[in-house]
Amino acid sequence: MSAILPTYRDVEEAATRLAGVVNRTPVLTSRTVNSLSAAQVFFKCENFQRIGAFKFRGAYNALSQLSPEQKQRGVIAYSSGNHAQAVALAGRLLNVSATIVMPRDAPAIKIAATRGYGAKVVLYDFEHENREAITEQIAVERGLEIIPPFNHPHVIAGQGTAGKELFEAVGTLDYLLVCVGGGGLISGCALAAHGLSPSCKVIGVEPELGDDATRSFRSKTLQSAPRAQETIADGARTPSLGSITFPLILKHCHDMVTVSDAGLMRTMGFLFERMKIVVEPTGALAAAALLEKIINVNGAKVGVIVSGGNCDPTVFAEVLASG
Repeated sequence: MSAILPTYRDVEEAATRLAGVVNRTPVLTSRTVNSLSAAQVFFKCENFQRIGAFKFRGAYNALSQLSPEQKQRGVIAYSSGNHAQAVALAGRLLNVSATIVMPRDAPAIKIAATRGYGAKVVLYDFEHENREAITEQIAVERGLEIIPPFNHPHVIAGQGTAGKELFEAVGTLDYLLVCVGGGGLISGCALAAHGLSPSCKVIGVEPELGDDATRSFRSKTLQSAPRAQETIADGARTPSLGSITFPLILKHCHDMVTVSDAGLMRTMGFLFERMKIVVEPTGALAAAALLEKIINVNGAKVGVIVSGGNCDPTVFAEVLASG
């Protein structure tokens, strides 16, 4: 994997590779949201992307650039769910066998979907085992190419096409709010903002219990989040940003904020009741920062990335019951 940081040019090239393969997801608006936030808000709905999340963009972009020999040997990835499904589907489309290392407590719907796309799933216990170590051991034994969930230039460039599509659809923005786990989505979207809306303030949003990116951004040193496994936002349980995503965030992002799990649940319920969309906890992070009024966007033109909709039915039932 190259240590060279991707640029907006890489996002443009990724968009060309993904044309006709990814869904050009809808951009939704809501008069109610505009009134509540005193802003003009545009939701880029990646919950309508293939596999139900933005992750398919980066996975397909990365797998499509493997050499014929690498494709023949196959790939391996580790993920709590959405990247797992993305690599599995990309592998099926590109005729590349995929093995995915997933935590035993990952949402059952995500494990089932990953297997449904044809990948072999290897389960591990996150409390006693290290997913990166397991992945590297299997990769060495079987000669597989590792496709990380966020810390990879081709993955980042692919994720950035979501932001590129949003700017192409609505024009320049004052703010772009992006969900943050390992930083792949916000890194790519920040590159898109840099290329298409240079004055746009890109702000990352993560759960309070997984606030490593916020502390890393403000201290300018890489921090970890020891309580990340406790958040309802399972896609944001990554312990820290990566060696590629961290410098990109420092260079191109303007701020990081956090939202509570209770705020996430309120936002998920609101998005379902008022906008009729199902959003998973991690996918609601950026919207929660807006609706919980953590960020003042009064009078601004605002983009919000809704990153995924693969919500465990039990969790979603709890969200609706709590409302």
